[in-house]
Amino acid sequence: MANTYHKIYIQAVFAVKYRDAVIAENWKKELMAVIGNLINETGCKTLIVNGVEDHVHCLFGLKPSVSLSDVMKNAKAKSSKWINESSILDYRFEWQEGYGAFSYCRSEVDTVYHYIEHQEEHHHHQSFREEYLDFLETYEVDYDEEYIFEDLI
Repeated sequence: MANTYHKIYIQAVFAVKYRDAVIAENWKKELMAVIGNLINETGCKTLIVNGVEDHVHCLFGLKPSVSLSDVMKNAKAKSSKWINESSILDYRFEWQEGYGAFSYCRSEVDTVYHYIEHQEEHHHHQSFREEYLDFLETYEVDYDEEYIFEDLI
């Protein structure tokens, strides 16, 4: 649409099903690139994708004509398909249902980029569970802890 201007920055966070630590260093970089390309495929602009063994952070510019849920559905479904078709693991890979999404203004983007870039160092001091709950509390997101993490039964 003519005369429509936007800058919407989103950090999305999602975990491996059961928070299994299966994302290995030898294929992590390629997975992050695949996820970034899948986000771009929706018309959004990926700034950085990084994570550790059990979860991923994505920072991107959201295209207003695309829903956030469609971006995440595309990135998660097609990246898990890529993992499974690549036979990287000896078993079926799945992402945990759902994701967290947090918005930022332009002045915060460099800080968030740096935070995502240094995920490995950050998680020497804080677990994913602690990190995720901190995000939800910082951004005043109402949640029921019973439904946040899918644990092994």
